Amino acid sequence: MLQALSAMAGGAALAMPQTAVAKDASELPPPKRALTGRNEAGKSVFKSFDITPKVVEIDTNPGLTFYELYMTEGVPALTGQEPDPMLKSTKAFPDPGGTMFRLISYPPRRPEGYKPPPGVTFESALRELSEKVPGMGDHFEREAPGMHTTDTIDYGVVVRGEMTLELDDGQKVHLRQGDCIVQNGTRHRWRNPLPEPCLMAFISIGGKRG
Repeated sequence: MLQALSAMAGGAALAMPQTAVAKDASELPPPKRALTGRNEAGKSVFKSFDITPKVVEIDTNPGLTFYELYMTEGVPALTGQEPDPMLKSTKAFPDPGGTMFRLISYPPRRPEGYKPPPGVTFESALRELSEKVPGMGDHFEREAPGMHTTDTIDYGVVVRGEMTLELDDGQKVHLRQGDCIVQNGTRHRWRNPLPEPCLMAFISIGGKRG
């Protein structure tokens, strides 16, 4: 899900200057999350309507931002009194039967000749990714930057912008705003083809590989 990691390994077609990324990304208002529950009388209420408390910005890849919205493990309890799981932490992907709901803002396509921030390498980018979204960097291939595989079914929607989804052997599909994907635990990578950010929504459901 992280097309811009390719740029850190020499994929010059995937970024913009750092100042331009910051400017463009700031023009997209942060999405708000309405979180519901129940009060002591059992009536449905809004527990919050604000930006999620777990916003993860990746410094080694300016413009890449994770909005971690909610996650569950096993069969969810539905008392309405459950604490917001994003107040504690996040993780890369759910275990079997678990779910993860997130938005990802991808930086614009990098111009030819783009260089990552000083001192950034592909390995340091993966380390930061795994530190901030625990375990995320472990899923990415060193030999084919950007390519990754997870033990999940992922439902994805392009909320703003456009995105290219690449599978094995260079198979690609171009996704526009409103287009959807079902990623059945297959090897893939993402690339933003436009000089503007792309916002995608993902729901990941943990599965077991056969």
